[in-house]
Amino acid sequence: MLIPSFAILAFFSGVGFCKLYEDVADLPALQYDFVVVGGGTAGLVVASRLTENSSVSVLVLEAGPSNVGVLDAQVPFLADGVANNGTPYSWNYSTIPQTGAANHVFEYLRGEVYTWWMQLAQQDGLAYTRGAAEDFDRYANLTGDEGWSWNKIFPYFLKNERWTAPADHHDTHGQYNPAVHGTDGPIQVSISGFSWSEFEQHVIQTTEQLPHDFPFNLDMNSGKPLGIGWFQYTIGGGERSSSATGYLTPAVLRRPNLDILLHAQVSKLVNVTQSRVVPAEPLAFRGVEFKYGSSLHVAKASKEIILSAGPIGTPQILLNSGVGDRTALTALGISTVLDLPGVGKNASEHPYFGMSWAVNSNQTVESITQNATRYNEAFAEWNRSHTGPFVDPTPGTHAGWLRLRANSSVFDIHPDPSPGPDAPHFEMIFQPFGFAGTPGHFISLTMAMVSPVSRGSVTLSSADPFATPLIDLGLFSNEFDALALTEGIQFALKFVTAPTWNGYLGAPTVDLTSMSPAELTAYIRAHSGPGVPRYPDLKVKGFAGLRVIDASVLPIVPGAHTQAATYVVAERGADLVKHSWS
Repeated sequence: MLIPSFAILAFFSGVGFCKLYEDVADLPALQYDFVVVGGGTAGLVVASRLTENSSVSVLVLEAGPSNVGVLDAQVPFLADGVANNGTPYSWNYSTIPQTGAANHVFEYLRGEVYTWWMQLAQQDGLAYTRGAAEDFDRYANLTGDEGWSWNKIFPYFLKNERWTAPADHHDTHGQYNPAVHGTDGPIQVSISGFSWSEFEQHVIQTTEQLPHDFPFNLDMNSGKPLGIGWFQYTIGGGERSSSATGYLTPAVLRRPNLDILLHAQVSKLVNVTQSRVVPAEPLAFRGVEFKYGSSLHVAKASKEIILSAGPIGTPQILLNSGVGDRTALTALGISTVLDLPGVGKNASEHPYFGMSWAVNSNQTVESITQNATRYNEAFAEWNRSHTGPFVDPTPGTHAGWLRLRANSSVFDIHPDPSPGPDAPHFEMIFQPFGFAGTPGHFISLTMAMVSPVSRGSVTLSSADPFATPLIDLGLFSNEFDALALTEGIQFALKFVTAPTWNGYLGAPTVDLTSMSPAELTAYIRAHSGPGVPRYPDLKVKGFAGLRVIDASVLPIVPGAHTQAATYVVAERGADLVKHSWS
């Protein structure tokens, strides 16, 4: 098996060849210009960009271990394994009972392995989707900062991306638009590198047979995502492309002004002082408390502390630091440093619902997962040449982005929550496998409500800063989401009525067509699951030298998987920090 260069570098950590430390005792100091909390998608981007200036020093504190030897973090087909609860790389988080979803308790899939701090749930698996231009124009309007508009943020998408040929080097003409993609960025993006040709043909033929309802979209990442198109993934050369592989190249890791400490779980911000630098921000935290082993340590930042711990970790750290709702903090015995009731609130979620059908074909993922010989052969092929079915994750071959009917009765419950007519209400993912785990061959359509009205929260369960927080996704807490998703599923059921599916599609695993709309809505509440919770300069108001740069800053969840948006938040965030200290 090929060993990535990063793994080789990590092997030499702590011996002077690079600044990736496994032991706090090996750190040369605990005083830096910038301390970045979280070595994930956003945090490593920020650290890499800031240390382009050799005159500043940066420490990254990461709770997880190294990715060395973790194939799940390298092989796209195995990608879900990093974040699955019960593994050594997972926080093992769960939600509180979701009253709007039949009181179900859901696992919150979030890993803690360095190079891939999995802030994306299973459905996000390596997907590269930017969202609609109107998502970012709405961010600009909400923040009063034109820098978050689509036209201003689009160059950051190009800066981040390096379009790459798929692993099988097939002809991608007609599968994407090269004019809207970057070619020189750190993160590799490509189309699927292994073909499930029968299934793909039926999906594309449906766009030709039912073009009014399901038009073909050449490239969903153009800012106008509506329609059905080929899925794009952060994959290059058959391997996952991550913030570590892209932003922490050997040259970056050799920078003398960058230190990264693993196994360092941050508890809270400390050493609060009166700020004399920014009169409008009277307070400043000067230290970050973290646990290494059984001991507590403090890393000091002379310029800024940057929280990139994600939509769970960032609010948890702020709340433990006394930044949040005074009443709730007092009830736990935590002294309030600044009364900011909004911390941990406004978490939004994409609820997902999957539908499966048996098919008259053996060209499905089950041909691998239910056949040990074929599975081992496919794995061996990936080890040998980084080709074959293991070069892709399992989410799907195509995605569709759709809107509710303009005259839908659900708008009587709540005004349209989407940012505009070119933005979707739904995502439909097309998958050549089933969900039931029963023997046979299946295909699935997964429908997500990507402009939800419901809101949840992240709150503390106790004054112990290392205690698991209370995660409330607020699934279906607003009736709009359940009724809208009901209509979305009816779209999916219409998709498979196209003539191309005749003779290929067998019986559904659950017959949804026999249900009344009310029965279907109740079934959706009982059988839907979460996608990705998340919460603009990016400064925490009231504090000098404290900034949040991760997906939690997005004021409203975009109609997309959040990986691409997180990268551009981090890229622009790094520029904002640089500008502040230029």
